[in-house]
Amino acid sequence: MTVINKYMGLVLLAFLFACKQEGKVAIVPVNDFFKIQDKATYRVSPDGKSLAYLKLQDKKQNLFVENIETGKTVQLTKLHEKNINFYSWVSNDELIYYKEKEGERFQSDLFIINKEGKNEQQLSKNDKNKIRVLDDQLVEDNFLLVSSNKRDSTVSDVYRLNVRNGEMQMAAQNPGNIIDWVTDARGMLRMAISSDGVNETLLYRENEGQKFSPIMTNNFKTTILPIAFSETKPNIVYAISNINRDKKALVELDCVTGKEKSVLFANDTLNVVDAEYSRQKGKMAYVVYETWKKHKHYLDDEAKVLYQKIDQLLPNTESRIISKDKNENVFVIRTFTDRNPGSYYLYVANTGNLKKLSDINSAIQVDQMCEMKPISYTSRDGIKIDGYLTLPLNTKASNLPIVVMPHNGPGQRNTWGFNAEVQFLANRGYGVLQVNYRGSSGYGKAFFAAGFKQWGGKIQDDVDDGVKWLIDQKIANPQKIAIYGNGLGGYIAINSAIKNPKLYKCAASNSGVLNLLSYIKSIPPFYKSSLQMYYEIFGNPDVDFEYMRQASPIFHADKVNIPIFITQNIKDPRINTSDAIQFVKELKKRNAPVSYYEKEEASFSINREESRQKMYSALEQFLEVNLKKK
Repeated sequence: MTVINKYMGLVLLAFLFACKQEGKVAIVPVNDFFKIQDKATYRVSPDGKSLAYLKLQDKKQNLFVENIETGKTVQLTKLHEKNINFYSWVSNDELIYYKEKEGERFQSDLFIINKEGKNEQQLSKNDKNKIRVLDDQLVEDNFLLVSSNKRDSTVSDVYRLNVRNGEMQMAAQNPGNIIDWVTDARGMLRMAISSDGVNETLLYRENEGQKFSPIMTNNFKTTILPIAFSETKPNIVYAISNINRDKKALVELDCVTGKEKSVLFANDTLNVVDAEYSRQKGKMAYVVYETWKKHKHYLDDEAKVLYQKIDQLLPNTESRIISKDKNENVFVIRTFTDRNPGSYYLYVANTGNLKKLSDINSAIQVDQMCEMKPISYTSRDGIKIDGYLTLPLNTKASNLPIVVMPHNGPGQRNTWGFNAEVQFLANRGYGVLQVNYRGSSGYGKAFFAAGFKQWGGKIQDDVDDGVKWLIDQKIANPQKIAIYGNGLGGYIAINSAIKNPKLYKCAASNSGVLNLLSYIKSIPPFYKSSLQMYYEIFGNPDVDFEYMRQASPIFHADKVNIPIFITQNIKDPRINTSDAIQFVKELKKRNAPVSYYEKEEASFSINREESRQKMYSALEQFLEVNLKKK
C-alpha cells in the first residue's frame, strides 16, 4: 500500500467514524435540565435608571440593584434563613419585598428598603396570614394598597398600608364573597369581583368615596377579566370577555350599564389570552391570542414598531417584555424557544441599545434539544383535540418508545415553549406526547365545559385516542408506551393503568391526585368561595359520591397489573399524602409491581435541585426497565 493510499484510508476511516458520532446523541445530565437561575426576576425602576434582580447565593436568593448607566451594584439583602418570594419597586428609590419562611406556605413578612440598601423597615409580620400587594405604586408617597386575610382567614380585605410606619387602615372590608380587587392607573380601588362559587359578579364605583354597585353577573365558565381603566373615557374598562361568545375577545365595557361599548379584537376561531395596556400612552397596545403558539395583534402602531425592532435584534426567538420604566423606554425582555429556555436582555428604545443580562439555564445546549411540533387528531366522539409531539434527535418518526404527558388541571393547557421535563425525556430517547384534552383552557368555554365531571371518562378517552393516533401513524411502538404526569396529570396516568392497561406498558405519577373525594375536601379555607365551581368540575361528594368513587384510582388498586411509579412530597400541603401511601400498600399487598419514592423537597425551588435529581433519576430508571427491556 502506498503512503498516499494509506493516508486516504485513514481519512476515510475518520470520516466514517465522524458520521457515526454525528448521529449519536449526548446524554445530558439530569440536573442540567432543572438548574435554578443564578439571576432572575429583573425589574426596572420607574425612572428607568436602576435595575433590580434576585441573585442566588448559597442556595438563598438576595436582592440586588444595579445603576444602569454606571454599572455600580448594591446588595440590598443578606438572607440566611428565609427567601424572597416577591419584590417590587414602589418609587424611583424604594423597593418592597417579602421574606417567606421555609415550610410555612403563604406566610410572609413585608419590608421596605431604599436602593442603597439603607433605611430597611418591616411593614408587616404575618404569623398566620397572607398579604398581597394590589398595586405597586405609592399613593401620596406614603400608602400602598394591599389585601390581607388577617381579620378573617377565609377572605381578603383591602388595607391602606403606610410604608413609613407600618400602620394598616381598612380601605374596603370584604363581605365574605369578594375574590379579587381591581385598581386604576392612579392606584385607586375601583372594582371588585364577588363569587358564590359558581356565579361571579362585577362590582364598580366611580371613585373611592362611593359604595360598590353590581353591574353584571355571569357563570364562572364565562370570563370577564378587567385589564385597565380608560384614562380618557369615563366609566370605561378594557376587559377580556367571552360573554355571549365562545372565544375570549378584548372589549370596552361600560361600567354604568354593564354592556359592551365596543369590541377591540374578536375572532370566532381565536382565543385572547392576554392584553397589554400602555399607561404612558393611555391606550391598549396589543392583544395576545393563542393557537399552537402565542401571537400578538397590535392595536397601536408605536407598539408594533417597538416589537418589530426587538424581533430584528433577537431573531428566531420568542420574546416577552417582563418589565419597563414609566416612560416605556427601558425594557427587560425575556426570550425563549422550544429548544432554548432563553435569556434576559435590557433594551433601551431611544438608543436602540440591547444588552444581555443572563441566561435562564446556561447548562442547556440548544443543538442537543428537540423540536416541539403541534399535532391534532379527532376523538372517538368527533371533537378535535390539539397537542404537541416532541421526538428525539437523530431518529426516524417510526416505531418509537413514547411517554404520554397529560397536563395538570383544571383549566390549564400545554403551551409551546421550553419544557424541561419534555426535553429530559426526549434526550433519553422517548417521543413525548402532550395532549390538551377537553377541559383544557384556551379553546373556548364549550371545550372547557366539555371536561366537567369527565375525569376518568371522556378526558381519559381523549388521552387514549391520542396514543391510538400515534400508533396508527406508525410513530409509536405499541409495545413501548408509558404515561406520566403531575397533579391531575398524575391522576390521569394512574387511571390509565386501571382503565386501559393493554395500551400502556407502565404509568408514573408525580404528586398525583388519587382520590377526588379527598381532593375536594383538601381545598384550603381561602378557596372556599370557589367550592361550588370545583363541585361542577369534579363533582359534589354529597350528590356525585358514586361517580367520584368510581373515577378515583385509590379505590381500584385491584385492577392494576402494569408497573406503577409513584412519587410525592409528604410535606406538600396541596395533596393528601396518605392517599398515595394507602394506594401503594394495597398494590404491594396484591404483589402488583409498584415503585414508591418520597421526595424530601424544600418549600423553595432553589433548594430542590438535589431532590429533583434523585426523583428524575428514579423515573429514568423506571422507564428504562419497563420500556426498553427486551
